[in-house]
Amino acid sequence: MTDEVDEIEKTPALPEGWLEVDALDIDAQGVARRPDGKVVFIEGALPFELVSAKVNRRKNNWEQATLTELHRESSQRVRPQCPHFGLHAGACGGCKMQHLHVGAQVAIKQRVLEDNLWHLAKVKPETVLRPIEGPAWGYRWRARFSVRNVRKKGTVLVGFHERKSRYVADIRECHVVPAHVSGLLLPLRELIGSMDAIETCPQIELACGDDVTALVLRHLEPLSEGDIARLRAFALAHPGVQWWLQPKGPDTVRLLDAGGAQLAYALPEFGITMPFKPTDFTQVNPHINRVLVSQALRLLDVQPDDRVIDWFCGLGNFTLPLATRAREVLGIEGSETLVARSRENHELNKAAPRIGRALSPVAFAARNLFEITPEQLVRDGPAQRWLVDPPREGAFALAKALADLHQQPELRGAWTAPQRIVYVSCNPATLARDAGLLVHQAGYRCTAAGVVNMFPHTAHVESIAVFDRGV
Repeated sequence: MTDEVDEIEKTPALPEGWLEVDALDIDAQGVARRPDGKVVFIEGALPFELVSAKVNRRKNNWEQATLTELHRESSQRVRPQCPHFGLHAGACGGCKMQHLHVGAQVAIKQRVLEDNLWHLAKVKPETVLRPIEGPAWGYRWRARFSVRNVRKKGTVLVGFHERKSRYVADIRECHVVPAHVSGLLLPLRELIGSMDAIETCPQIELACGDDVTALVLRHLEPLSEGDIARLRAFALAHPGVQWWLQPKGPDTVRLLDAGGAQLAYALPEFGITMPFKPTDFTQVNPHINRVLVSQALRLLDVQPDDRVIDWFCGLGNFTLPLATRAREVLGIEGSETLVARSRENHELNKAAPRIGRALSPVAFAARNLFEITPEQLVRDGPAQRWLVDPPREGAFALAKALADLHQQPELRGAWTAPQRIVYVSCNPATLARDAGLLVHQAGYRCTAAGVVNMFPHTAHVESIAVFDRGV
């Protein structure tokens, strides 16, 4: 009887060369294992599929391959909406997951977050938050399009790079940017092709506001009067488009023609308007950003008498909404220039007519946020709540300083640590690293964590986590 059961439970041997995919990695590659245990990363393959693949790179413990034949298809595989997506030569590299159902994309990102927290930091959130989701298409209000005059093709290309290539993909439409921006791709090709500066304009940066589509033209040489006239004619032919010129670094960006609507986005729930420059950092997905700000403040549970510190405050995306809830807010950034911009945005919104509560006092300060010390934390004063929204590098120095103060009471005196921290992350690995410090060395519990699908169809994982003091 035992022999019969064993025979039934045995997995049939796969035909020679076939691979069974059992996971998806952070780069959206299927993960399979050969009979000898060697890991194979397969571009284009999905979990639970049986595939054949062409090996492109071999190492002692792993191989990198590309899907060549699909023998058993995943139930979560879908037809990509964009004709430029795929594994074929010249395929656009802007998206990696259009072949996977968007719900499954979110589930995989949630797994990536939980795996990073556990394997890198031995942290398990007490509650897994429901994912924050929004539109899967037309969400990308920021993008950087490369521009190339390809003489062999007799055309100018405007778009993202080809998959794993320095060449610009020959795309004629894009479904992750707003429809009106997709409709500009071919006219932009014609425009650059008609310009004297056809060889010296390497990129166009896109930044959409609620009422304006800003196009930042990077030009390596001064533009001729004829080219300036062509840009103005293009803007007149496409209402809502503003041209900005960038001769050198981001600080050199200037608006070609003053007037018209202001480049800005709104946070209607809080009565906040956020003006910005097209090269400023703002969230790529405005629909998700509105929900994220609301969720972060709900999780932070700010009380009217609280003092709150917003670390890595940027232009005030969280700071100004916090000022509608807290008694006092301190926004801290790494750049004096950015701090000045944040202060301007606060003054603008403070002076604007408001329904409901007026904005609370907000102070702004510039700090090197990657060299924060325990002494600096004490000088900045206690706050009941912290909002932390760092770049991909994370907030290691901040978490380390907090851990040092917890372990060395003589350093903190009368200073008290925040009761709650809400940490918004764009990198699950650095979030996990910092969570390890907060949980194992600074006296916090990770009470909740979840993903934010800021970038559908890409492998980018945005997340939010809550840390509370005490047992």
